[in-house]
Amino acid sequence: MKEASIPTLRAVESRGNDFITELQRLTVSLRGGFEQRDRCLVFHFTGQLDAYSEKQFLAYVTDVLKANPQPAVIELSKIDFLDSSGLGALVQTAKQCKDSKRKFILVGNARVIQTVKLVRLEGFLHLEKDLPTALSRLAA
Repeated sequence: MKEASIPTLRAVESRGNDFITELQRLTVSLRGGFEQRDRCLVFHFTGQLDAYSEKQFLAYVTDVLKANPQPAVIELSKIDFLDSSGLGALVQTAKQCKDSKRKFILVGNARVIQTVKLVRLEGFLHLEKDLPTALSRLAA
């Protein structure tokens, strides 16, 4: 697979390790992208991860994971809404990473964390509260 065929996160402005990014539109309600940071793939998503967007989310994440062997972090701190279909997509992503022996961590905001804990998936999804903690955990 050509590396150029994989959508990437375009850095618009850099402030140290923080990037202001332009995320590509995956659906009307979900935008996403990724960057390589500290030898990890860091996916960023904003909007809604739900029944309407889960197929595009899975297709995007799967394509990027197939082309890059690094550990993965899915960062959902800017997600406004997560439903059972979105949780299912996250579980499928975690299974895919587990099957390929790839380290995987999910980062979420209070709403995402509450939803994940409600269905008791925090252990399976390797839930962390912020990106620096997730990256340091993957580096260990």
